[in-house]
Amino acid sequence: METKGGFYITQIKQLQDRIFERLLLENGIEISGGQGRILFVLWKTDHMTISEISEKTSLAKNTVSIVVDGMVRKGIVERNTNPQNRRQAIISLTKYAKSLQGKYERVSQQMNTLFYEGFSQEEQEQFEQYLARILDTLTSIVLRK
Repeated sequence: METKGGFYITQIKQLQDRIFERLLLENGIEISGGQGRILFVLWKTDHMTISEISEKTSLAKNTVSIVVDGMVRKGIVERNTNPQNRRQAIISLTKYAKSLQGKYERVSQQMNTLFYEGFSQEEQEQFEQYLARILDTLTSIVLRK
């Protein structure tokens, strides 16, 4: 039997990215998906290192570093030297980034509503359990390396 789950996940991810970025722009939020992922973790815990952000977003450290550089240039985050370890940078939210949180959360909720249109509550919960199992499997493979 041919399975298509991975193919569907890839297509869903690509479409979700396009729709989410359009919704962000329609709501006056000019940030990319990668920037949004970084902001999402910083809104939960401000003042993080590149390594910590990388771990929380599942983005590679060099990708986080490049995206953060762009965010610093746009005034979204600040990069300061860690006083406990001068070789490490601490990434912090600016007032501007903090002001985006409510709008971003509303757009995220719009996206969730689109994702689950036509699903019963039970189907949504079951689907999320399957996704969590796939995520756990893939995470364990990455951590084995």
